[in-house]
Amino acid sequence: MSGKGLRKRIKRWLVYVFVLFFVRVLRSVNRLTAIRLTLLIGRIAFYLAKGARNRTIRHLTLAFGTEKSPKEIRRLARQVFLNLAVSAADAIRLPILVEQGLNSFVTVEGFHHLKNAHAKGKGTILLSGHFGNWELLGAWLVQNGIPLKVIARPAYDPRLDEMLVDIRNKTGYTNIPRGKGTKEIVRSLKLGYALGLLVDQDTKVKGVFVNFFGRPAHTATGPIILSQKFSAPIVPIFIRLREDLTYHVYCGEELSLENTGDEERDLIVNTQKCSDVSEGIIRRFPDQWVWMHRRWKKQPTLPIPSSKAKMAFIRFLP
Repeated sequence: MSGKGLRKRIKRWLVYVFVLFFVRVLRSVNRLTAIRLTLLIGRIAFYLAKGARNRTIRHLTLAFGTEKSPKEIRRLARQVFLNLAVSAADAIRLPILVEQGLNSFVTVEGFHHLKNAHAKGKGTILLSGHFGNWELLGAWLVQNGIPLKVIARPAYDPRLDEMLVDIRNKTGYTNIPRGKGTKEIVRSLKLGYALGLLVDQDTKVKGVFVNFFGRPAHTATGPIILSQKFSAPIVPIFIRLREDLTYHVYCGEELSLENTGDEERDLIVNTQKCSDVSEGIIRRFPDQWVWMHRRWKKQPTLPIPSSKAKMAFIRFLP
């Protein structure tokens, strides 16, 4: 093994040991104490994680530079780190929170949209993103009668991935590894499950370029392809962390997809609709999204048409 490979292996081992220790600590204390601990780490990370902090500020500036001052953007970037810290505490303690009952600190609006779609019996595709506490959202859905499976990319370390999958399994929903579970995805839809997909990141999946905050962003087409092939409705759903440390779930109407017979055009138009939904709620609550992600990393060789984002999904937001 080369020196570089050995250092990488040692680093991963140290990270795993720290995470294992931290999980045990957070699960041994009450929720408020756990959140205080992760908030401390979040504050430290904002100052020490220079790369992630600068990306967050840069991306927020790209999106809101004409609307917010540099001081406001920096304050918003710091809040992104703090909200992620709170969500991390709750995600780690999720099995405990599930036992205590999530409805004690989670409220919802528009849930009838998902119930109506689920009642069709064709399976449901949940359009969501890395917004708020997406892991807690999955557990909340199961607790409220929606059978759920999520399609997720495996973590870089198999031990950490096993830990994350174990949390999901213990809270009632099943993990399907991205790229390896095609048969399971098809079977799940036919059995009437809801499939959770987070499609707001630039990843190595089949996609097209659509507008996101006025810039081309490579966006997964999986939800559209599955919906068209299996007649499964697509329902937007997101969860937001509030200042009082409770959560609120927003569920939108089933997306109305275009079907003109031009498959290539329809795929782009419908994927743009999904992107518009994500952008709409992120614009309303920008401190809830993972701005440190390189969302615009891949770029098209040719320009794409501009988009007039359809914000119908958020018309009922406060």
